[in-house]
Amino acid sequence: MVRLKDRYLLVNILYTDLPPSTSTPVPVPVPVSDLLLYNQPTNSDLKPQTLLKDVRNEVTSLFGDCGAGKVNHNLQVKYFSPATSTFILRVSRDHYRLVWAALSFMQSCPMKNGRPCIYRVVRVSGTMRKVEKETIRRARLLVLAAKEELKGKSSSVSLGDLLRGDNNNQQRTLPILGDQDVDSASEDDMVEG
Repeated sequence: MVRLKDRYLLVNILYTDLPPSTSTPVPVPVPVSDLLLYNQPTNSDLKPQTLLKDVRNEVTSLFGDCGAGKVNHNLQVKYFSPATSTFILRVSRDHYRLVWAALSFMQSCPMKNGRPCIYRVVRVSGTMRKVEKETIRRARLLVLAAKEELKGKSSSVSLGDLLRGDNNNQQRTLPILGDQDVDSASEDDMVEG
């Protein structure tokens, strides 16, 4: 029997606009962390079904019926948290790049008068457990960094560190080859790490 292999995409919703102003002006400016401005809670009107429908529509608009047919049968929202603006998508291993591309092109929340936002794929994994661990790790980092920033301390975790992701996952780089041609270099010379 053939086992269906899936990929799980951990996605953060980063809002690019300031939150709607309240009707009563605040006499004393309330300090708000930069981290919290980008990682705002999502409106409770956004449901996993509407999010899934919008992702499917975006895949259809980018890749047509062929792309929609490849993705639709296995696309599912496994977890959605409006408080952290985070969700986990399950998609077929062969076609997760189509969904990733569609998320990159989405520009607003799928609600009436949706706010402009960026859908950022933080992690792609073959197991739900690893994605859940990454979700918890990122939420803890965000809370600690925001607390330190509001206290006025220099945070060990900056906005850039949080947006870059895990520092333990070193990207593989190509070394600078001297007079050696790229075609004649062995694979061991090409990849470090």
